[in-house]
Amino acid sequence: MRKTLLALWLAACVTPAFGQEKTFDLKISHWVPASHPLQKSLEDWAAAVEKASGGTIKSKVFPAQQLGKAFDHYDMARDGIADVTYVNPGYQPGRFPIVGAGELPFLISDAKGGSEGLDAWYRKYAAKEMKDVKYCLAFVHTPSALHTRTKKVTVPDDIKGMKIRPADATIANFVTQLGGTNVQSSAPEVRDIIERGVADGVFFPAGSLLLFGVDKVTKYHIDAPMYVTTFVFVMNKDKYDQMSDRQKKAIDDNCTTEMAGKVGAHWGEFEDAGVDKIKAESGQEVYKLTPEQTALWKKAADPLFKTWADGVKKTGIDADVAMTELKASLTKYNALAQ
Repeated sequence: MRKTLLALWLAACVTPAFGQEKTFDLKISHWVPASHPLQKSLEDWAAAVEKASGGTIKSKVFPAQQLGKAFDHYDMARDGIADVTYVNPGYQPGRFPIVGAGELPFLISDAKGGSEGLDAWYRKYAAKEMKDVKYCLAFVHTPSALHTRTKKVTVPDDIKGMKIRPADATIANFVTQLGGTNVQSSAPEVRDIIERGVADGVFFPAGSLLLFGVDKVTKYHIDAPMYVTTFVFVMNKDKYDQMSDRQKKAIDDNCTTEMAGKVGAHWGEFEDAGVDKIKAESGQEVYKLTPEQTALWKKAADPLFKTWADGVKKTGIDADVAMTELKASLTKYNALAQ
């Protein structure tokens, strides 16, 4: 009887504290199809937060630009149009120069370790560069390459005169530097611009190429780890600030470097599988670069590091120190390209 009374008394003490917590229904927005692996990653993230919050933070994931265009997702989180969003910082050249380090060609070798290394490094910079949102985590996809419609590209000089849809701001600079013309579009629009001849090719990971149907309008595919794209999950600050300490902890415990690695690994597996699927399609040519060709691409990419450093210096950050730190972080997670 005493144990029962004690249990009831303890429950009475605890329940009001949880009972005073406001229940939140978060809108999580992204801009790729619901069939993309990111959908499940966000659903898993939401489920983990709900469990950690004792069921007081529930979420619904809105895919495929339902709440807004791909380019707008950072501002959507800032302005509260969505509560949590998936952002490609490279969609807005010059706005997020620090995190752009992850976009530099031939730097990151692996999706999981690359995501962990990038996230662990970027956390101290995110507070400044993304100060008007609650930063959650950063990640990358599998190192990927170029896909073209009518011209086989093997060396940097081949880009001259071509119209290319770049993956991000850094690759856009690369295309310009090599004498090509950039055609800007979000991922869901890539097939259309190539099919209409507005673009001749695209820097894209292989699994997504299939998902968006871009394999139907391309023929030549470089199979090499040339670049990755950086992404972040960010949250509306006001919504986060309204939460109780326990609820904030539920968010924070799922906005970690470990979680970044999980998101990157899940996506990486999907993209890696795409290479063999493209090879299996008739009429496709998937080819590797020779060591000599790879050396030419790496040499051509060297000026991009200075361009990145110049942009970062304008923010008051020592670019050399930041790059040294990033390489050390990638090395720690076995994801620094050789």
